[in-house]
This record gives sequence, C-alpha cells and structure tokens, in this order.
Amino acid sequence: MSTDATNRAATDAPHTAADGARHPRALAPGNLILTVVLSVFGAVVGVQLLATLGVTPSTSLIGALAAMTLARVPLVAFRGFRSVHAQNLAQTSISSATFGAANSLFLPIGIPFLFGMDDMIIPMLVGVSVAMLVDAWLLYRMYDTPAFPAKNPWPLGLAAAEAIRAGDEGGRRAKVLGLGLVTGLVGAVFSLPMSAFGVALIGGFGAMAAFGVGLLFTQYADPLFGLDLNAMYLPHGMMIGAGLVALVQVGRTILGARRTNAARARSAGAPEGAEENAEDGAQRLGRSMRLGLGAYLAISVLLAFGTGAATHMSPGMLIGFLVYASVAAFLHELLVGIASMHSGWFPAFAIALITLLLGILIGFPPEALVVLSGFTAATGPAFADMGYDLKTGYLLRGENTDPAFELEGRRQQLIAAMIGFGVAIAVVLVSYRMFFDNGQTAPIDAAYVAAIKAGPSVETAKHLALWAIPGAIVQLVGGSKRQLGILLATGLLITTPMAGWMVAAGIAARVLAPRLLGRDVKGDLEVFAGGAIAGDALYSFGNGVFKAAK
Repeated sequence: MSTDATNRAATDAPHTAADGARHPRALAPGNLILTVVLSVFGAVVGVQLLATLGVTPSTSLIGALAAMTLARVPLVAFRGFRSVHAQNLAQTSISSATFGAANSLFLPIGIPFLFGMDDMIIPMLVGVSVAMLVDAWLLYRMYDTPAFPAKNPWPLGLAAAEAIRAGDEGGRRAKVLGLGLVTGLVGAVFSLPMSAFGVALIGGFGAMAAFGVGLLFTQYADPLFGLDLNAMYLPHGMMIGAGLVALVQVGRTILGARRTNAARARSAGAPEGAEENAEDGAQRLGRSMRLGLGAYLAISVLLAFGTGAATHMSPGMLIGFLVYASVAAFLHELLVGIASMHSGWFPAFAIALITLLLGILIGFPPEALVVLSGFTAATGPAFADMGYDLKTGYLLRGENTDPAFELEGRRQQLIAAMIGFGVAIAVVLVSYRMFFDNGQTAPIDAAYVAAIKAGPSVETAKHLALWAIPGAIVQLVGGSKRQLGILLATGLLITTPMAGWMVAAGIAARVLAPRLLGRDVKGDLEVFAGGAIAGDALYSFGNGVFKAAK
C-alpha cells in the first residue's frame, strides 16, 4: 500500500525538495484510504457533537496521531506514514471533513427545517456544499498574501505542527510540547480554556490585548455594570464597523502593492505591462477577491432560484438580495478568517447572525432570509480551517525555504481537504434526516429562526449603527496588521467563561518569561503554547464524544 512518501530517516531539518524528496501525493493509495477513513470518522463526530452539544471539536490532531500510530507499525505498507507531510495530509482531511460536515453543511440545512420549509433542504444542501468548496479554495489562493500572511499565528495550525514535529524529532522539543500538553489537559479538566492561554503566548501583542479586553468586558459587563451587551447589540455593531473598515484596508493594501510593483518595474526598465504579469501576494489576493465575489454571486442565484425564494421577491428586490447575499457571504468569510488567524477562535455563528439582522432590517421576505442565514453561515468555517491546515504544512515544510516544494505541498493539502469535504457532503446527505426526525439540529439554528420570525426593529437598527462607530474607529487606529477592531469585537462576541483571564495570564507569561528565563525562551514558549492548545483540543474532543455517547 503505497503512500508515495519518502522513507528516509527523520532529521531536525525541515523536509523539503532540496533533500531530494518528493511531497507525498494525496491520491496515492495509502494516503487516499487513510484520508477517506479519517474523513468519515471526522464528519460523523462533527455532526453528532454539533447536534447534541452545539460545538464542533478540532479533530486535526486526531488525524495526525492516527498517521503517527500507523507509521510505527513494523510493516512496509505503513512506512510512508513516517513522513511528516503524509501526517499533514491526514490531519488536513479529517479537520476539513469535521468542520465542513458540521458547520458548513448540517448547520445551514437545519434552518429551513425548523422554519417548516422542508422543500428547501436539498436545494440548500446543494448550494452550501458549493459554497463550502469555494470557501476552502479561496483561502488556498489567499494564503500568504497581505491579508492572510503565513507568518501570522494561525494558532491551531501551529499546535498541530508542533505535535507532528515532536513526534518526528523527539528530544527537547518533545519534552517541552509534552509539558504544554499536560498543562492544557489539566487546565481543561478544571474547565479552564487553555487554548486562550496558548494563543496569548504566540499571537500579536496588540491583537491579544484587544481580544482579552473584549473577553473580560463581556464576562463582567452584566454582573458589575448591569449591561446586557447582546440586548444592546454592542458586539454586533462593533463587528459591523470594524468589518467594513477592514474591507477597505484590504482594498488599500492591494492598490498600494500594485502601485509599488508598477514603480519598481518602471525604475528597473521593465517593458510596459510587466507589473501586470508579476506574481505577488497582493495581485493574487485581488484576483481571488474578484473570483470569490463572482462565485458567491453565482451561488446566490443558485440558492435563490433553487429554493424558490426568488418567487417571493420583486425583480428589484431580487437583484438587491443577490448583491447583498454575495457581499455578506464574502465579508463573513473574511472576518471569520481574520479572527481565526489571530485568535484561534472564529465567531462564525455570531457574524452570520449579524448579516441576518441587517437582511431583516433591509426588509427581505422570510424565505429569502432563510436562504441568507444558511448561505452566510456556510462560508467562513472551511476558510478558517483551511488556514490552520496550511499553516501546519507551512511550518513542516520549512517556512517557504523551498518555494516549489511549498507550493506542491499546498496543492496536495488542497486535494486532501477536498476529499474530506466530499466525504462530508456524503455523510450529511445520508444522515441529516435521522437527526431531524429526532428533533436534532445545531442549537444556533433556533436563534436564526427566532430572529427571522421577530422581524425588523427600529431599535435594533439604531443600536447597530451606534456601536459600529467605535468599532470602525478602533479598527482604523489599529491598522490592517494588528486588526484591533476585529479582535476586540471577536472577544465581545465570545462568552466562554474565564477566557479573558487566560489571555491575560498568557500575555503576562510572555512578558515575564524572557526576563526570568532568558531571551532564548521564546522558541520554547511557542512549542509550549502549541502543546497547551493541543491538550485543550484533545480534552474537548474526548469529553464531547463521551457526553454524546451517554
């Protein structure tokens, strides 16, 4: 059973093409069998936990551990799994299947079911399946561009990479990772969000400070000040303002890079039009955004007519709905991606609710709002998860020390992810009716349906407009690199107890550790952080499976 992986012994150096190795192929028989099996497991677990507990676990490390276990079986057929890149493909496929099946597919189709529109379920499933695939493909194109740099934290991706490295290299790295893993597990047992602590050790200082402030304010606004932030729509308004400014900042980054490239081409005496042919991150980002908007417009048309929602709107309103749904889905994707890149959390449920509230205020009919809520909810999770997986591969491949090998690795990861998404579609298609017959949907679906049935409110519009102003100001002051407005709003939208204090503890540890243990401790902190995040993720997964099995 070939995995098309190299059989050479592991070393401390990154595994690159310069070593004479070829990146393992996702479609090689051994890799394909493992990815399909893991994807089925991940999709089933993801849907089950979302339906029963309302959460989706990170299964990335489960895939890596499965590949590591097979690599230690003393048979030639499993030798290829010794490659960290084969292990990377395994974790990519299972995490894609888990988040894809649960968040991108099962969640959206529960909305028409709860609304009593069963005839919409299959058309909705078709539309959101396409949206999920486009979602992941766009991150693949946008990864390592000015909007989504590979050097940024992508915390869950770093955690998976450190776990795979430790299993491959052993030594001091494995010991530090093990210490972090135990710390994460112990903290999680006592209901402490240890992933927040780990993220604070590696994230940007300003971004983590803003994130922590948001988390702490959410936790104590009501008990200390008597403020119901959700009733005030403060977090939602802040995210709207910060999101709009962030979109403008991305546009300015693209235009600024183009001007710089044009100036360089002219000063170097390059022929006219040479700057247009240059392959750089900003140009790739610009093309991807145009392709993404076009793809989402096409999906909006597919959903509007496939579900029959178009028949409930006048031609003018239909055009407005198609434009709004496309922009809302795309902006939702970008905001979820930015939040997950810096914080390790992606508030997809809350941001989808924001786009729904705006749609309600515009005055779209209930049928269109059902489509809108499902469509926007489907974009973002696959985007963020793909970013985590590509970050893992980026670190394992030597952080772009061999560009050709890096690009080939990303392509193989995309193939592995698409296998996972394909399995996710099949699992949801054959299982959704069983859950619905038992009255089980994603819990957030009930909130979306309740908002649609409640209808528009002048007070809601006022609150959103009011709080959008400070959100925009904070994002503007922080700039596109620190994303302070997005991270502050993300913290305000998350209600995990003690998360703010764990972020504060992480920030304090990263400040004090170099002073107490020396400057060389920075590398160990990153490995320890990866272990803490991994320990928290493994406990959450195991605890969730145990509760769901009761």
